[in-house]
Amino acid sequence: MRPTKNKPKNKMSTKTRSTRKAPVNKPVRPKKMELSEDILLGRNAVREAIKSGRSINRILIAEGSHGGSISEIINLAKERHLILQSISSDKLDALCAGQRHQGIVAYAAPVDYVELEDILNLAKDRNEDPFIILLDELEDPHNLGAILRTADAVGAHGILIPKHRSCPLSSVVAKTSAGALEYVPVARIGNVVQTLDELKKQGLWVAGADMDGKETYYEANLTGPIVLVIGSEGRGISRLTKEACDFIVNIPMRGKVNSLNASNAAAILAYEILKQRTLQK
Repeated sequence: MRPTKNKPKNKMSTKTRSTRKAPVNKPVRPKKMELSEDILLGRNAVREAIKSGRSINRILIAEGSHGGSISEIINLAKERHLILQSISSDKLDALCAGQRHQGIVAYAAPVDYVELEDILNLAKDRNEDPFIILLDELEDPHNLGAILRTADAVGAHGILIPKHRSCPLSSVVAKTSAGALEYVPVARIGNVVQTLDELKKQGLWVAGADMDGKETYYEANLTGPIVLVIGSEGRGISRLTKEACDFIVNIPMRGKVNSLNASNAAAILAYEILKQRTLQK
């Protein structure tokens, strides 16, 4: 039989209870909550979701919010017999995890991604040359939302985002787009190079935006069916994607900063495409 060890007797602490330091309670920082994909924040996002006919479960409005676009939203919601609920500002702040909501939040069905073929068919239905914006591993939801807003303004037929290493559609994207997400189709694609090759076979030209481009954007021919490729925030367009482009254009820089925000670059180039298309008519 294995002998048991004698446990040492507990020695009393020489410190009395009164001399022990009380534990310091450090403040606990609240964790930043991730908003679910079916929450729309802000007046523009909610208003355009209602106008587009998107399925909305209920709308929360902060107590005391009235006038302006809030009144318009309430009237639109009543016309569609949507559920309206008044809620305290504190509860709405907590629900939105500190993000700006402008006094209104809506629970809505997620926006569905479309297929690439749907975007091409939209251009065909409008009797227009396809105008597509491809975002090569863009990761910032605010940039994606801003580009969606530009895409709607210039009449682009859709946006392509890779399934991996790219920002998905979210409540932040919806709010930043100011409602444009309801009108601009977004398709998720697999291999970027293969997708570009397929689009080139269908007659589209592929223009990439990069500071190493040989042509300035206003010297390049951006008319006809086109795919505009915008790179990620820090890395720009990847090497393989750049090689798949038909040509690369640059945006001249005269200041101290040597690059533009991705959404700013997309806006400049998208409006140049719109201008050239308009002058061509």
